[in-house]
Amino acid sequence: MPMKHHRMQLPREILIGDNVTDLTAEVCRRLGFKDSAFLVTGEKTFEILGKKIRDHLQDAGFETKCHIARLTTADEVKSIEAEISEFMPEVVFGVGGGSKIDLAKFSSAELHIPFISVPSSASHDGIASPVASLDFLGKPYSVMAQSPIAIIVDTEVIINSPYRLIASGCGDVLAKFTAVRDWRLAHSIKNEYYGDYAANLAELGARHIVKNAKSIKPNNKEGLRILLEALISCGVSMGIAGSSRPCSGSEHLFSHALKKLRKTPPLHGESCGVGTILMAYLHGIDWKKIRETLREVGAPTTAEDLGIDPEVIVEAILLAKDIRPERFTILNLKRLDYREARRIAIETGVIEH
Repeated sequence: MPMKHHRMQLPREILIGDNVTDLTAEVCRRLGFKDSAFLVTGEKTFEILGKKIRDHLQDAGFETKCHIARLTTADEVKSIEAEISEFMPEVVFGVGGGSKIDLAKFSSAELHIPFISVPSSASHDGIASPVASLDFLGKPYSVMAQSPIAIIVDTEVIINSPYRLIASGCGDVLAKFTAVRDWRLAHSIKNEYYGDYAANLAELGARHIVKNAKSIKPNNKEGLRILLEALISCGVSMGIAGSSRPCSGSEHLFSHALKKLRKTPPLHGESCGVGTILMAYLHGIDWKKIRETLREVGAPTTAEDLGIDPEVIVEAILLAKDIRPERFTILNLKRLDYREARRIAIETGVIEH
């Protein structure tokens, strides 16, 4: 039987450190880009990071244009794609938080132009992954776009971002414990493709956070580097797998369910972290260690921490399996009812009696 084709996308350059954006033009030239670049950024991130990159590229002789994105709508994407099509740059930069990076990632993929990721925070693994999460696509979960050809992470910028974003990033990495188990489950029951290397790489990132949790705290660059390494390895694991499977399972479905149920949901990594506690319980793995690690890094572990009514937590557990019906997880196996979902939330300490 012919083997189904499998595409892997991996970054060629990853640069981490203080003021590494000063090397942006050098990175571009090593990648074969010499003349033009297009930046997608936000109003705040343009002042913090985007302006510096634009000026640096222009000083190095690159013709450069910027799009200041204010929304994540279909119209915004059309506007970005129209500007890129008119300008026809050699490379597109996503500069900022998750939404700005996803806008650049998605738009550049649609136009078959390479993309460079320059994050201003470390709140989730989208900084290095081939997937993009955009609400206007009509799906509450991520879709495949393209991997960044390079990742440039200025630790001086990220260490000065709100610490809550760093703690959120830890929650997104710890989610790999349950995501990998959901993937294995889908392989064993549904014969879905499973890649052991990609799965192990994602899980390694999660173990890296558990092992070094005490170092991850405000204003600690050693801890920040640990998190960044984990986030990037998780993003690369998705590039190897050709899907979000090694990094997104039942815990992410729980997070997406919360997003559907709440107009102002918690940060993505925060709700994924709490979801991981719940789904680790269902998988029969050490959910207490996951909860302890989240507490150690200052991430939420309860409905109260998330600012969410306990009943909404239970509702999200029940809704999660329907968010993405084609993605088989532990939730398809357990088929929880209200009473059992509430019992699990109480047992794990996510909600009180």
